[in-house]
Amino acid sequence: MNGFHTLMYHEIIDREGYDRQQYKGIKVKQDYHDVLPEELFCFKDEFEKQMAYLYENGYTTLTIKQVIDFYYNDKPIPEKSVLLTFDDAYKSVLLNAYPILKKYNFNAVSFVVLGWLFDEAQEYTKDYSVCMSKDELLSMDDVFEYCNHTNLLHTRKGMESALQTEDKDIILEDLNRCEAFVTTKKVFAYPFGLYKKENIDWLMEFGTLLAFTSFDGFNTKETNPLELHRNACLLQYSIDDFIKMLEV
Repeated sequence: MNGFHTLMYHEIIDREGYDRQQYKGIKVKQDYHDVLPEELFCFKDEFEKQMAYLYENGYTTLTIKQVIDFYYNDKPIPEKSVLLTFDDAYKSVLLNAYPILKKYNFNAVSFVVLGWLFDEAQEYTKDYSVCMSKDELLSMDDVFEYCNHTNLLHTRKGMESALQTEDKDIILEDLNRCEAFVTTKKVFAYPFGLYKKENIDWLMEFGTLLAFTSFDGFNTKETNPLELHRNACLLQYSIDDFIKMLEV
């Protein structure tokens, strides 16, 4: 069956010296504080194993153009394909993931929260999920393409995200701000994977071609391209868990 898994990463961290007790949450330009759940971290040594497995087993790391062509231009994708996505543009991706991806000549996507990017590079620390600066982010463009993850709407109150609570006009204006910055247009990832039905309608109106959820699963021609599945590569995963995930 022709299709692909989308893999979702956030922070790629060193195992040595890792201490969740010291963790204080995200550090971003926007005046907003949150805590990245521990399971959304991935140890660098495991990430290296995962990428080596994909390389050694002949997987294609897709570009967004290939995914758009699959859904809109009736073009097949290679039999063993994955789309690699990294949310929020944390500095650990530049330090730890980017060199590994470059080594294997892989393609990847960064879903960017524009309002979180710093004007000047910040010091990396394991105590925080530190966001990149714009220049740091764009320095990875030989591997990464950059897509919309909102400007200032990657926020939540309780169990609801700003995408679920803000008015349509505010959302579309926010999307426009981020869209002007990112290099690959009309592609979106729902913050926290949260959305309501109207959001899909508004994204269609905005001209969005692909939108990614946080629901597990394999994407086929039958999958709604505005509700694409993504599999989170969790901290507790062994390489066997990773391989098993790709077989489902």
